[in-house]
Amino acid sequence: MQALPPGIEYVSLQKEVRDGDKASLTTLPGLRHFGDEIRDFSDTAALCDLMDVVIAVDTSVAHLAGALGVNTWVLLPHFPDWRWLMERSDSPWYPTMQLFRQEAAGEWSPVLADVRQQLLKMSA
Repeated sequence: MQALPPGIEYVSLQKEVRDGDKASLTTLPGLRHFGDEIRDFSDTAALCDLMDVVIAVDTSVAHLAGALGVNTWVLLPHFPDWRWLMERSDSPWYPTMQLFRQEAAGEWSPVLADVRQQLLKMSA
């Protein structure tokens, strides 16, 4: 199963990408990567503000999008950073944020399947 459903425009908010990952990005239809066009964090904020949803792992982009009040989905490992608390799918600090958690360490497939289902609902 492909993690990202087709027919949706995706935007990579990652400024720096490893060479091997750059090659992978070019194979994904519907994905836009701005990379070097992102000069600073204000550019990242401007892009976040244009998104229907920002999907991220626990990075500064997730916190930025949450602070901006953008609809944000954060994918968390089974044992996340303490700021995300435990056993909840929301964040007390970011009301527009939804948390997608691993049920078992290292198991990302169910998390990605859940995100895929939510994207399909959103795009319907």
